[in-house]
Amino acid sequence: MLPRHLLTKLIRTALDEDIGAGDVTTGAALRGDEAGHAQATAKVEMVVAGIDVFGEVFLAFDPALNFTQRRRDGEKAQKGDLLAEISGSLASILTAERVALNLFQRMCGIATLTRRYVDQIEGMPAKILDTRKTVPGLRILDKYAVRVGGGYNHRFALYDGVLIKDNHIKAAGGIGPAVRRVRERIPHTLKIEVEVKNLSELEEALAAGADAVMLDNMELAEMAAAVKRVGGMIPLEASGNMTLERVREVAATGVDLISVGALTHSVAAADISLNVIQVESRPS
Repeated sequence: MLPRHLLTKLIRTALDEDIGAGDVTTGAALRGDEAGHAQATAKVEMVVAGIDVFGEVFLAFDPALNFTQRRRDGEKAQKGDLLAEISGSLASILTAERVALNLFQRMCGIATLTRRYVDQIEGMPAKILDTRKTVPGLRILDKYAVRVGGGYNHRFALYDGVLIKDNHIKAAGGIGPAVRRVRERIPHTLKIEVEVKNLSELEEALAAGADAVMLDNMELAEMAAAVKRVGGMIPLEASGNMTLERVREVAATGVDLISVGALTHSVAAADISLNVIQVESRPS
C-alpha cells in the first residue's frame, strides 16, 4: 500500500486547496446537525484502484465518519456496482466529496487503461511500463494505480534511475561520452539506460556499455532488427506512439518492455457517482 506519511500530506494539501476558509455552500444550505448515508457507485465498467485513498480523504477531514469498502483494489466493477459507503455528518461528506472523488476517479481511470494495455499483450513476455508523465504531486498515486492495473513502474523520479535521453546525449557530446561520465559518477548499484533513435545509435550504446536501451519511436521492422542484434544481452524498451491498437504488434517484435506515457498523462477519469441516500436530522 501507499506510504502513510506521503498519503496524509497529499490529502491534506488537496483538502486545503479545495476548502480554504470553508465550504460556503454546505455551510449555508445545511443546519450542520444533519447525519446520513451516501453511496459511491460505478457508472461504467472499471478496475478499482485507490479505494483506501477514497476513504482516507473523508476520514482525514472528519475522523468521526464511517467508511466501508464494497470493492477492493484490482477488482473489476461493472456499471451500477456499489464501491463504498460513507455515513455520519452530511456536512463533512459533502465538503470532502469532490477531493475524494477526484483522486479515486483518476486512479480507477489509470488502472482501467493499464489493464487494457496488459490484456492486449496477454501471453507475450513484454511488460507494460509507466513513465514520469504524471500530474505533479500525484505521482505516488498514479504509479500505484498502474501497478493495480497490472502494469509495472519505470523509475519513480530522477533520483532512482539513470535514463540518458537525446538532450543529455547532445549536451554531453555523444552517447559514448555521456555513458562514460555517468558511469564514473554514479553508484555501482545503478544501471544506465540509453535512449536511441536508430540502429546506428544502438551500436553506440552497446559499445559504450549501456545496461538497457530505449528504442524511441522506431518502426516495427527496426525494433525487430534491434531485438535480433541485441540477442537478449540487455533489456530493450520500446517507447513512443504507443496505442492500444499498436501495442501487440510492438510486443511481437520481441522487446522486453513497453513504456506508455498515455497511462498517466492523458487518462480519462472513471465515472463514479456519490449519492446521499439517507438523511437524518435531530429535532431542533
